[in-house]
Amino acid sequence: MKQARVPVDDDDVEPQVCVIELGGTVGDIESMPFIEAFRQFQFKVKRENFCNIHVSLIPQPSATGEQKTKPTQNSVRELRGLGLSPDLIMCRCATALENSVKEKISMFCHVEPEQVICVHDVSSIYRVPLLLEDQGVVGYFSRRLNMPIETRPRKMLTKWKEMSDRSDRLLEHCSIALVGKYTKFSDSYASVIKALEHSALAISHKLEVKYIDSADLEPATLQEEPVRYHEAWQKLCSADGILVPGGFGIRGTEGKIHAINWARKQKKPFLGVCLGMQLAVCEFARNILGWNDANSTEFNPESKHPVVIDMPEHNPGQMGGTMRLGKRRTIFKTKNSVLRKLYEDAEYVDERHRHRFEVNPELKNHFEEKGFRFVGQDVEGERMEVIELDDHPYFVGVQYHPEFTSRPIKPSPPYFGLLLAAAGKLHGYLQKGCRLSPRDTYSDQSGTSTPDSEISELKLPSISQE
Repeated sequence: MKQARVPVDDDDVEPQVCVIELGGTVGDIESMPFIEAFRQFQFKVKRENFCNIHVSLIPQPSATGEQKTKPTQNSVRELRGLGLSPDLIMCRCATALENSVKEKISMFCHVEPEQVICVHDVSSIYRVPLLLEDQGVVGYFSRRLNMPIETRPRKMLTKWKEMSDRSDRLLEHCSIALVGKYTKFSDSYASVIKALEHSALAISHKLEVKYIDSADLEPATLQEEPVRYHEAWQKLCSADGILVPGGFGIRGTEGKIHAINWARKQKKPFLGVCLGMQLAVCEFARNILGWNDANSTEFNPESKHPVVIDMPEHNPGQMGGTMRLGKRRTIFKTKNSVLRKLYEDAEYVDERHRHRFEVNPELKNHFEEKGFRFVGQDVEGERMEVIELDDHPYFVGVQYHPEFTSRPIKPSPPYFGLLLAAAGKLHGYLQKGCRLSPRDTYSDQSGTSTPDSEISELKLPSISQE
């Protein structure tokens, strides 16, 4: 309970609601301790402060098309046997629940019909909040938890509706090559993909992500599996932009460096995140500065040109507890920075980090003499946070993870810049002073009503067709 009272942002306001998700299936032995904890917890906080939401699947066999309620009945019965009674039953289904099915669930699961919520398949995930709102979920929470939620039309919800409508009308496409090590499972880059989607939606483009295993770009693959090698390079060359996300370990790093080299030479929009930025430094050192063995000490401790080194904040010399984690401040060192303009000309930004190695600050001058600029650094000026390359449409690297703070109505600036450049709109956007055309922003009636000062200024970036 103490953790639930900790403020989640800089306003130091105690949260009103704590959402706890318990995954898995009711009855599984793995979740039994947590269900028992929930059972005890409901008495500790009292009923008026505890609302139990049960998510259940309503299968609909294609042979009959009939919506089946038996799995839901069984899971609710099992849940009640363990001491928990659902306040809301969220029914996941392919199509909208029929009234007869809803009434059947209500009768046999011992809840009111208004407590049976239909969450059927929709065209976009952004329509789910609207679906819940239409079924009175907010009103139910207001009564059930005795929360003073305003009932007048909320401007943020109106803005969200405009955004979801836009997602259904996207005609233009923009492709991004994601060059990583874990591309077999898209969930490995879930935050990155969402950040790309937020930015693509902001410029009214449909996103196409081309997953490329970085090891397939390496010469060794050409010898062993030439078809995979050429397919990987075909994907890379046909993409509108290139993204190299974070990662650990040496496998596939040379393939990422090859992709970065191609992006730099072909002036293809590029964004490197965490390890992606470090490898961009390695690539530049090898091919422009002539340091052929330039590398990170993570991969080659014996390198004569260690351009990326281990700079732990804590416990030097030990592997455990040495990562630089959490929100850290990055200071922009120049006003002539593309990324600074995308951050609305901010003098500094606070972004989340998750890494152990850093760019070697002793070699900084060698890079900047060749137009490879470290435009963002930490407060002490010892850690390089943001890189930009002169005479390139968009060649940016960040040591932090901007995808963690990307939101549907407020995309992350580094990802937003990548999508703008990939769509050929970045130059025009910057020429306008990063201001949006009035007809491309939301209407005045769709401003936000939230008391949070940061959210109250949210506007969905959008660019007029050029």
